[in-house]
Formats: sequence, structure tokens, C-alpha cells
Amino acid sequence: QVQLVESGGGLVQPWGSLRLSCAVSEYVSRTYTLGWYRQAPGKERELFASVDSHGNKNYGDFVKGRFNISKDTSKRTVDLQMNSLEIEDTAVYYCHAYLPWAGYWGQGTQVTVSS
Repeated sequence: QVQLVESGGGLVQPWGSLRLSCAVSEYVSRTYTLGWYRQAPGKERELFASVDSHGNKNYGDFVKGRFNISKDTSKRTVDLQMNSLEIEDTAVYYCHAYLPWAGYWGQGTQVTVSS
């Protein structure tokens, strides 16, 4: 069983920053691709950041250099640093692990950007 646990969500003002963390086993982090999705109210869940086992990163177009995904092997987390947050970034953020036989999700963490 693969467990993913997100933390770090909350309320932040526009142009502020927030750091999300996803606790994941060292083996899964080292071996498989990990990603961050988000789902805004009334919208579909969308992938916007991923990092593979080699450390290669990919981002959705709307990120525009504002977010950075990284692995912290000492803490056994995959982190998402989000800067210059906009109201449109308000959503539930999910961590995801891509294993050959299935994908696994965390429970999600709410990020609200509001003044």
C-alpha cells in the first residue's frame, strides 16, 4: 500500500507564497514519478507539476515559473514551493504517485488565495 500525505495548505494573500509537502516513502520517491494536481471548484483535476525518478521536472503552462517541485530525501517528501500566488490558484492540491500498476493519491490539502 502506497501512502501519500499532504500538508502545508492554508489561506494566503495574493502575491504570497506557500510550501506544500507530500510525505512519501523513500523507495517510491526514488523509483517513480511524483506529481502535484489541483482541483478548483467546478473544474476537473489537473496535473501541473511532476518530477520523475531522474529528477526531471515538468510544469503546466499556467505555472509560468512561479512554482517549483522538488524531492527532499532527508525528509522523505516531495515539496511544492508556490510563489506569486493568484486568486485563480485557489483549489484543493493533491499529491500523486505513478506506479506501473496503479496511481495513488493523497487526501488533498486546501489552498485558498484571498485578500
